Amino acid sequence: MKIFTTGSEGQLGWELLRQGERFDFEVIGADLPETDITDSSQLENILADLQPSLVVNAAAYTNVDGAETEEMLAFAVNRDGPANLAKVCADAGIPLIHISTDFVFDGKKTTPYVEADTVSPLGIYARSKAAGEDAVRSRVKEHLIMRTAWLYGVHGHNFVKTMLRIGKERDVVRVVADQYGSPTFAADLAEAVLTMAAQVRDGSEIGWGTYHYCGSGVTTWHGFAEAIFEVAGQYPPRKTTRAEPITTAEYPTAAKRPMYSALDCALIQKNFRITPKPWQERLKFMIEQILSGR
Repeated sequence: MKIFTTGSEGQLGWELLRQGERFDFEVIGADLPETDITDSSQLENILADLQPSLVVNAAAYTNVDGAETEEMLAFAVNRDGPANLAKVCADAGIPLIHISTDFVFDGKKTTPYVEADTVSPLGIYARSKAAGEDAVRSRVKEHLIMRTAWLYGVHGHNFVKTMLRIGKERDVVRVVADQYGSPTFAADLAEAVLTMAAQVRDGSEIGWGTYHYCGSGVTTWHGFAEAIFEVAGQYPPRKTTRAEPITTAEYPTAAKRPMYSALDCALIQKNFRITPKPWQERLKFMIEQILSGR
């Protein structure tokens, strides 16, 4: 079975390409500048040429703060791009898996968000991603929207790699300690996406719609940083770095972020038998891969 994925240079797209063969898929990726999801005619030509059995949209504008001054670009990529893909997929009879975010919620809950909770995005990035979800739902019946959170992996830029770099330079790092969420290893997210794709391929009864997938467990950015430095400290001659907790108010940003955005993953477990793995366990595995040279 052939899968076409956008955003192939990103954390998730890279993992989809890497893991596809394990699931007996031929995964073909595309990214800027060769492929632009805001160009509907280009997408039509690509799908007509490749004739994939499934499309994964892993492309996104992800600069949360930058979106506050680049609203048109954020909506073009995060709303109009998915709309184009959804229409092309619908016309060709191809199912679409679209990746979304925990940021569609406002963070006022204190327990993990379920799929049926009302979205209430806070900033431009979040609003553009919520609009992208709506665009997919309204255009293609056979869709799976997967919301995820706090993504990190061995490829690309992410919080873990930033902390590892800063940790080599500083003794103390100030990190926000009042925003809660669930770190997600990109390799695990890719595995979940490909597991869903395999069930589509195998003719399983699919509950089309919206699902949550993230690492198991809830922490803060400060707690995440502490765990990173604890694991990294086991690889000498790395220096010991301390994470100092601060409040959101002490670290002002252009975009407002949800204070609590943990996701409940019970539905994807029930319908697809996909069980998230503990974020601490997967973080240790990722850092071992990087610092041991594997």
